[in-house]
Amino acid sequence: MHNSLEKRIKLVCEYINHNLNESLTLDKMSGIAALSKYHFHRVFSAYTGVSVTQFAQLQRLKRASFRLAFEKDIRVIDIALEASFESAEAFSRAFKRTFEQSPSDFRSVPQWQEWHSRFNFLNQTHGETQMKVDIVEFAATKIALLEHLGSPDTVYETAKKFIDWRKETGLSPIKTSKTFGIPYSDPQTTEPEKFRWDICGEVSCDVLDNNYGVKTGIIPAGRCATFRHQGSYDNIRDAICYVYREWLAENNEELRDFPCFFHYRNFIHEVDECDLQTDIYIPLAAKD
Repeated sequence: MHNSLEKRIKLVCEYINHNLNESLTLDKMSGIAALSKYHFHRVFSAYTGVSVTQFAQLQRLKRASFRLAFEKDIRVIDIALEASFESAEAFSRAFKRTFEQSPSDFRSVPQWQEWHSRFNFLNQTHGETQMKVDIVEFAATKIALLEHLGSPDTVYETAKKFIDWRKETGLSPIKTSKTFGIPYSDPQTTEPEKFRWDICGEVSCDVLDNNYGVKTGIIPAGRCATFRHQGSYDNIRDAICYVYREWLAENNEELRDFPCFFHYRNFIHEVDECDLQTDIYIPLAAKD
């Protein structure tokens, strides 16, 4: 019964994440869970730590926070309406109560560490155990990179700097150039001050000296295992662990001396979190 209830609550969470613009009534949510509405709210809060209403509002505010941080041309009132608030004032009160910053303050200087703390309860593993993995020959790719060194909770600050560099120089247009992330360590097993993540964009020429700290790099050519991850970045680790734990041994493959890397096919400020698409590459040793 325990596993059955957990699966039902996950179904509800997935439905909410895919339908943030819809009316999410108690009758509809309890129907998806196939539970009496008189018990559903207690079961949901027992598994998630919040009510279904709070869960939906947090997910809407999470989406709104990315709009604020990375889409400066969208008005606050439009972001508020998208998040199902009737006014900018109501949105501002809820946002500040949740993140301890007003929407305008967050837009100017986001406090990402406080932001991350509000979503810790959502970062539960989903036990991803199988997926379609292909082997490809990845072509050497010249990149502009900005190194993030420090807490994983502040990666978005570095990402914003890299976006600003792209816009200012035009050397790696976000619409026509591939965007990559290269994690040199696992955030769950690395001390925060030693965590390194390179944020990268495809370029055709070397990067000139600049005030952002962006420099030229390369993702080397070679065989890679690759698969597509759909949804939140929070669950990518489960997919990667499956490849390391099972797929490599089952397919008699060895690893190459370069970290895994991600190709972001869309972005968190452009689509709902559940619609994110990330191609993951794990470098493999050459075959004799």
